[in-house]
Amino acid sequence: MINFRRSAAVLLGLLATTALTGPVPAAADEEPVAEPPRVELVLDVSGSMRAADIDGRSRISVAQQAFNEVVDALPAETQLGIRVLGATYRGKDKKVGCQDTQQIVPVGPVDRAQAKAAVATLRPTGFTPVGLALRSAAQDLGTGATTRRIVLITDGEDTCAPPNPCEVARELAAQGTSLVVDTLGLAPDEKVRRQLLCIAGATGGTYTAAQSAEELTDRIKQLVERAGDTHTRAPTVVGGANACDSAPLLAPGVYADREAFSEHRYYRVPVRPGQELRASVSMALDRPVNRDYGVLLRATAVDGRELVRGADAGSGRADVLSAGLRWSASADDKNAVEAEETATAAIEPTTVCLVVSNSFAPRPGTAATPGMPVELTVDVVAAAPAPDGPDLGRGWALLALLTVAGLLTGLLAGLLTRWWVATWREN
Repeated sequence: MINFRRSAAVLLGLLATTALTGPVPAAADEEPVAEPPRVELVLDVSGSMRAADIDGRSRISVAQQAFNEVVDALPAETQLGIRVLGATYRGKDKKVGCQDTQQIVPVGPVDRAQAKAAVATLRPTGFTPVGLALRSAAQDLGTGATTRRIVLITDGEDTCAPPNPCEVARELAAQGTSLVVDTLGLAPDEKVRRQLLCIAGATGGTYTAAQSAEELTDRIKQLVERAGDTHTRAPTVVGGANACDSAPLLAPGVYADREAFSEHRYYRVPVRPGQELRASVSMALDRPVNRDYGVLLRATAVDGRELVRGADAGSGRADVLSAGLRWSASADDKNAVEAEETATAAIEPTTVCLVVSNSFAPRPGTAATPGMPVELTVDVVAAAPAPDGPDLGRGWALLALLTVAGLLTGLLAGLLTRWWVATWREN
């Protein structure tokens, strides 16, 4: 009976707290990372890989050597898979050849001897279905809470579109999965470079032109190792609203969203008296845009009053724009005063609206959908009190103080001048 009463009391307390504080904010998942890093290498084995223009060797032999060295140096905790494209169909039927992609090593703990043997048997053969291979590689890696990487090695542009590989990369990024595609180009071709840059940019990856066996091997090793370094929990997917009153309520965490060109997206964050809101936003330039662009982060009250406007923040990358802000309720803020005067045990928090805006304008031919990738970081911490400055008074008291200070300064200056003149005449 006692236990029943205690349980009922606890339940009533929770219900009362919920009623006072409003709905529970959406929270980013803070469970510890349990999944190992997952990487898939995607290798182009189309007919053009026969070209012998890298250190006097064929492109495929250089790639095979690089794969062998990468497999030997693979970190023990990393799960690796290998997928190929254009490796089996020798005919000229494009419809058949553009379906030619296979996973030769499943994603998981690697049997090094088996992986090397599978790569050693590859011979340049067919077409280049890059878009289809990327879509299949994403399925190979599966879904999960952690970042996954695809490393694409190719010497040519997709010869099978549709699907266009750049559109596939945007499609994968729009699904909200934390998937990064890094690209390596083996041929000095401008069209290939632009396509690989687009694929990498759409997912937050990198592009590298590998002109030697050593460059290719070193770069693949770096990317595989980076998979372990950037093996973090994926941001929580959230959908911003077009107005504050319908915006999702967020708890501290990292969130991912998409924003259309020249759009404003709203999110709400509860901030209690004595707390400080810290927020930042990053937007990736995953497609060609005009140069007159920018990203703005603002904090407003629910009635639309602007509380603070964010400042630009360098991200260290040319393809990402960022902004950040800090705000805490001051004694002059009406909401804060009303909250402090509330005599209840649970003080009603101030609802702050975060507004993410952009002035992006697409270049001709640039796809407008899906929206640009947005990553929003929200934190609420104890506010740091501002240091007290010297108080010189106000009104007539300040005027009197300044008058006395002026008279004393003038008197002292006069005495020093008389002393200096008298001393000068004597000397």
